[in-house]
Amino acid sequence: VQLQASGGGLVQPGGSLRLSCTASGRTVSNYYMGWFRQTPGKEREFVSAINWSMGFTRYADSVKGRFTISVDKTKNTVYLQMNSLRPEDTAVYFCASKGTSSSVYFDYEYNHWGQGTQVTVSS
Repeated sequence: VQLQASGGGLVQPGGSLRLSCTASGRTVSNYYMGWFRQTPGKEREFVSAINWSMGFTRYADSVKGRFTISVDKTKNTVYLQMNSLRPEDTAVYFCASKGTSSSVYFDYEYNHWGQGTQVTVSS
């Protein structure tokens, strides 16, 4: 399984970005797909997760109402639409997948990871 994350960049506060995570070797709609983020010196932080086939989505409180996770089955890709971005959203964002129904909130539950994409929110 390989996950390829992209879409990061520099954006002003209040702006938007859409991150993409394209998978090979795994059908994203059948698995739990998660987004985490990490800043220097801190642990990876849960952002959002989805299991499309189960109609399941979860968000961290810090991003609820601003971020939306979705799946495009035709492209085997998971998206994270990020609106109303804040400087505190600045981080490297990682996508990940897992096949079990264990908690989606902990990074150690995921067994496949993408390479990360940098998001910087700054004026």
